[in-house]
Amino acid sequence: MSKPDINCFTPPASMLSVEIARERLLDLIKPVTEMEYLPLKQSLDRILATDIESAINIPSFDNSAMDGYAVNSQDSNDGQTTTLKLIGKSFAGHPFAGELQSGECVRIMTGAPIPDGSDAVIMQECVEAKNDVIHYKQTVKRGDNVRYIGEDIKTNEPVLLAGHRIRPADVGLLASIGKSEVPVIRRLKVAFFSTGDELSAVGTQLQHGQIYDSNRYIIASMLNQAQIDTIDMGVIADDKEQIEQAILNAAKISDIIITSGGVSVGEADYVKDILDKLGEIHFWRVAMKPGKPLAIGSINNAFFIGLPGNPVSVMATFYQFAQAALYKMMGFKKIPSLTVKAKTTKTIKKNPGRAEFQRGILSRDDNNDLTVSPVALQGSHILT
Repeated sequence: MSKPDINCFTPPASMLSVEIARERLLDLIKPVTEMEYLPLKQSLDRILATDIESAINIPSFDNSAMDGYAVNSQDSNDGQTTTLKLIGKSFAGHPFAGELQSGECVRIMTGAPIPDGSDAVIMQECVEAKNDVIHYKQTVKRGDNVRYIGEDIKTNEPVLLAGHRIRPADVGLLASIGKSEVPVIRRLKVAFFSTGDELSAVGTQLQHGQIYDSNRYIIASMLNQAQIDTIDMGVIADDKEQIEQAILNAAKISDIIITSGGVSVGEADYVKDILDKLGEIHFWRVAMKPGKPLAIGSINNAFFIGLPGNPVSVMATFYQFAQAALYKMMGFKKIPSLTVKAKTTKTIKKNPGRAEFQRGILSRDDNNDLTVSPVALQGSHILT
């Protein structure tokens, strides 16, 4: 009886798919609940810890949507010239104090309160004004160019919900309802380090057989984009005792530990064994390329994510797993992601049974449709 062909690139049936691995990871992650109050100006990109309700109406009074004249719509003669007496002005911050009577109008600026007795604003471009009298032929209806009280936000109405990431427009929104401080989830603490005897610090002279440690710079940059407190623990040699001590130290000072390298099956890959000894391995290895040797576990109160050693593998696994874990722990109600539909310009080949994350150039064709052109070199060590 002949033996079946064995493809060393085909993942074993026990290896988790990317989708299942991500689901398991997110099921394991518990969001941080500790909160802090920040001045509004410092709240950008932070995650709201509680729902925010408005204590006031926005707008808090009926006001003009443009520069013009406040009138009573019943005074207008449809299709014929309307003549009104100008009795005063209403500016933003300096409202008109009186009340309009029939046949009267008030000069009004954008944002100024609508005077009593008026119910519409006619644009100044439609009016001829002379000697405290205005004339216009335009039809005016009740509510024209008026912003009504509570039109945007009503008192006690939720304006932002817990788990929302504060954007620049949200900062303006919170300022408009008078919020000077904002309750946010405290920043995560993430400790990270690289492992490998071959790694040399940037700025030093390379020796034969050494490479510069680019992984820590990649990880630090990705973490800094997410408003996270980072603890860079440097490069740890391929020494079991040193790696074990580094992981123990990291577990004391961080919510999540991220390492790069040492999670494969080589003789000097100690991270998985150390994780098994010190804590718990939730799963190891995922059916994906690049990035198969991914270790997920926990040590004491810290979560552990062991990324592969090649730089592109680091990025692929970070974006597919570590980033999702960070977002959930930060308190996001919905894990943000960016996907687009695009046509490939060439045939893409892959081995069956695993997800491949290939790099390409995104552009638009003559029809303005998104296209992706795969790049020739897909090796997990090639950053260019």
